[in-house]
Amino acid sequence: MSNGFNSISGAKRSLHLHVAREIARAILSGELAQGSIIPSEMVLCEQFGISRTALREAVKLLTSKGLLQSRPKIGTRVVEKSNWNFLDPQLIEWMDGLTDINDFCNQFLGFRRAIEPEACALAAQNATVEQRKELSSVFQQMSELNSAPELDTEAWIKIDIQFHRIIFFSTGNDFYLPFGNILTTMFEHFIAHSSEEGGTCFNEHKLIYEAIMIGDAAKAREMSQDHLQSINHRIDE
Repeated sequence: MSNGFNSISGAKRSLHLHVAREIARAILSGELAQGSIIPSEMVLCEQFGISRTALREAVKLLTSKGLLQSRPKIGTRVVEKSNWNFLDPQLIEWMDGLTDINDFCNQFLGFRRAIEPEACALAAQNATVEQRKELSSVFQQMSELNSAPELDTEAWIKIDIQFHRIIFFSTGNDFYLPFGNILTTMFEHFIAHSSEEGGTCFNEHKLIYEAIMIGDAAKAREMSQDHLQSINHRIDE
């Protein structure tokens, strides 16, 4: 770490959260290298202008996210990247601006291809009546936004995220449930970037919606796979 951290003694946000964010961003950017020992408590407390209690809370939070590991007589070490919890919403927020947006979106698109088509198939099979009603309501809002003279991009991003969240929640498989929440932050960055020229992939969403509503799992899976092709997203591979 070349320049150390700036004092945050006057920060309005909770001190330990601010400290955790600053250390996390140093780790995520590579400023604090994997396997390295971070500065001592005394040094960090002096740099941030905080108490040991606040620092220890920050370290505890980062440890829970797989970024740090503390050992007696050794110190606090930056954990290898393979152990970082990249599905943690807070960690995703802290990554903002540190990674190339195209690289981020390409990796996320690849991840979606691995799980989302099956989620759509399961939703077609298992969605309850109430969940289908909710999906129908959301799709109606998508239709209205898409047919407006000028696209409200901010509103579209919110409703697009909701569309995908409902699908994950409708799978009938508890292991898919966390993705409905965890991926929200990822979706926000992804959709904002991939549709920045005004595209919505509305027709692709429509085909997925229709397949789910009639309970056609194979069609829902196929339509999701088609939707997740790079050609439908403005991302350079």
